[in-house]
Amino acid sequence: MIELLVVLVIIGLVAGIVSLSIGGDERRATEREAKRLAGALEHAAATAQWRAQTLGVSADGGGYRFWRRDANDRWSVLADDDVLAARTLPAGITATAVAYAGAPVAPDAILPFRASGRNEPYTLEVASSAWSLQVDADPLNRVHLAAPADSR
Repeated sequence: MIELLVVLVIIGLVAGIVSLSIGGDERRATEREAKRLAGALEHAAATAQWRAQTLGVSADGGGYRFWRRDANDRWSVLADDDVLAARTLPAGITATAVAYAGAPVAPDAILPFRASGRNEPYTLEVASSAWSLQVDADPLNRVHLAAPADSR
C-alpha cells in the first residue's frame, strides 16, 4: 500500500511540473514573439528614414507584415528586407494593432513610419491564452514591451 502511495505522489509531482513548464513555454514564446516584433518595428522606423520612404506595418491576428507606400500613395508588401519579411506567428499566438496616435485602429490598418522619423505613438498587442504583451512606440521611435492592465 505504501508503494502505491509513493507512486501516486511521484506521478502527481511530475504532472504538476509538466503543467507548469507548458504554461511557461507559452508565456516565453509570447514574449519572444513580442521582442521579435519590437526589433522589427525599430528597424522599420530606421529603414524608413534611411531610405527616405514611408513604410508601414499591419497585424492581422495570425501574423504581421511590413509595407512600402509608392509614389501613387498605394501600399505594396515589402519583400527586399529579411528583417521586415512577413511573419506568421506560431499557433496560439496573435498580433493585433491596438492604437495609433491615441485612437483605436481598424483590424486591417497599416500603421505608417514616415521618412522624416516623426511618427505618432502606436500600440500593438502580442497575445496567447496565457499571456499578452503590448508593444508600444513613442514619437521618437523607441519601442518597449509592457503587460497591459488587463493582462490574461
